[in-house]
Amino acid sequence: MQKSHYVGRFAPSPSGDLHFGSLIAALGSYLQARARCGQWLVRIEDIDPPREVAGAASRILSALEHYGLFWDGQVIYQSQRHDAYRAALDLLQQQGLCYYCTCPRSRIQHIGGLYDGHCRDLHFGPQGAAIRLRQFAPVYAFHDGLQGELRTDPALASEDFIIRRRDGLFAYNLVVVIDDHFQGVTEIVRGADLIAPTVRQIALYHQLQLPVPSYLHLPLALGANGIKLSKQNHAPALPGGDPRPVLVAALKFLCQPLPESWQDLDLSLLLSWAVAHWKRENVPSQDAIALVKNTSAFSKELG
Repeated sequence: MQKSHYVGRFAPSPSGDLHFGSLIAALGSYLQARARCGQWLVRIEDIDPPREVAGAASRILSALEHYGLFWDGQVIYQSQRHDAYRAALDLLQQQGLCYYCTCPRSRIQHIGGLYDGHCRDLHFGPQGAAIRLRQFAPVYAFHDGLQGELRTDPALASEDFIIRRRDGLFAYNLVVVIDDHFQGVTEIVRGADLIAPTVRQIALYHQLQLPVPSYLHLPLALGANGIKLSKQNHAPALPGGDPRPVLVAALKFLCQPLPESWQDLDLSLLLSWAVAHWKRENVPSQDAIALVKNTSAFSKELG
């Protein structure tokens, strides 16, 4: 079957191992790409060394392979792409689209949490300063492939946000735009926890005069306490045993059809069946309590 021009991706940060919530994002983006005969890429977002966990990047890749989620091409590491991010900053600076800001976090918190453009026309130098994007054309809404039209707080959308931190590290909103464009990503399928920064990323695409990809934000897996499963909340890592019950749990979470006797299928056939029967319209638009409360209970929860 001929490949389409569809390019999707999964871009985890190595701040911990993959967990059930991560699997939802990985599987959803994988099925969306494969069902369109497109490419599925993997990028390691290791742009924030203080938050990284030693060995997490290699364990993430091993977990994807263990669960049969094989990617196309080479894995890209953001830590190896600093030149591209500097080039983007240089372009924005040459065009007068960003500026240095020395405002401490305490000042911004004191005025309500949103930056007020204090340093916009003060012409500070780079010493001890962050770099902020000048928001000339804020984006207040976008269309989501699952959620429909999503609008945001106009004050949040129009804020001059940071694209390089005071400590010299490149900010997420900058690097994700540069990398998704570089990799030719046509649709970004990710968790609903990343809905909020989407309008900022679209605004940055516009400032850089780059084509904007489509977006689809998947529901978040919540623990029994109603809190999102995340590395920060110490969600348990995916188990290393038979991956099929875990994948079936993830497919159930995404409200996808299942083969009657999935236990009789090997991993490759199970995933091929899931691709062939992928129904994006079945995916719930609301977050949901995770089917699995801990990594030792997958088979029990599935019944």
